[in-house]
Amino acid sequence: MSAENLSALTTLHVGGPARRIIHATTEAELIAAIDEADSSNTPLLIIGGGSNLLISDDGFDGTVICVETTGNSYEIDACSGGMLTVASGEDWDDFVLFTMEKGLANLESLSGIPGTVGGSPIQNIGAYGHEVSEVIARVRTYDRKEKRITTFAASECEFGYRESKFKKEAGRWVILDVTFQLRRGEMSLPIMYAELASALGVSVGDRAPITDVRTEVLALRAKKGMLLQSEIQSAGSFFINPIITADQAAGLPESAPRWPQPDGRIKTSAAWLMENAGVNKGDRLAGAQISPHHVLALSNAGGATSADIVALAKSARNKVQEKFGITLQPEVQFVGVSLD
Repeated sequence: MSAENLSALTTLHVGGPARRIIHATTEAELIAAIDEADSSNTPLLIIGGGSNLLISDDGFDGTVICVETTGNSYEIDACSGGMLTVASGEDWDDFVLFTMEKGLANLESLSGIPGTVGGSPIQNIGAYGHEVSEVIARVRTYDRKEKRITTFAASECEFGYRESKFKKEAGRWVILDVTFQLRRGEMSLPIMYAELASALGVSVGDRAPITDVRTEVLALRAKKGMLLQSEIQSAGSFFINPIITADQAAGLPESAPRWPQPDGRIKTSAAWLMENAGVNKGDRLAGAQISPHHVLALSNAGGATSADIVALAKSARNKVQEKFGITLQPEVQFVGVSLD
């Protein structure tokens, strides 16, 4: 294996060497690199912004492709709004800001999320009560199995909470570009989270100017150490908010957050569970640390290995399991490591 470390390609700044790293700046380069690796049965790891990855200290004995494709096309109508097709390698937050500068709404609450446009449908990224699936029109992919380009309408993407067809069938579909349909306007989608509503000085369910929403969302994320510009080296939220049965929810203390789901289950807060199970901001294990700003941000406090971060994550998950009988599921994608 080469000495080129993957730690420089992830926001956690951990991970060992790769056999080969390719920076694909065009769609043709991306597909050619994929086909070359697949035809030779070489293990393949595709990286976007590296904001949702925990890679083993042993590295990756194969080809790593960094998706750095750029460009977009758009049509904006005074009545119907905007239809924008964006290359997968574009920075997500730069794209959000671009849409707002064009007078388009609906992405404001997703400001500040690290990563690329191509990663957004895989995770069905979301924040403050809204998900990217609400505004995706279609996703254009390269099918590694059939060796052809395939486009999916939003209804075919099997979107769920931090879930999609592309995540369920991990490795098969490589996102080439995403088309978004956005509303023209100066006012946001309804504000669904009390924390954000309070920061904006509005009631839950009200709307606010999209520029104000972006400003407050960025401020809240910065306060929690969830921005790339932060001094905290993390992968954002390490665990997803668990969706549990009504019986499980009934067994939680009254102070536990509860968000009813359409199927009768209840979503609760991973951060609340951690804090109430004895996981504290600033807790440290070797070079890994629970962020001093937010318990969901497991971070590299300096010199951490991926093994350190895995050990800290296991400790936090075990405390929640022992206290509440709920097993937290990671939002971060693992390469060569596991919590089990």
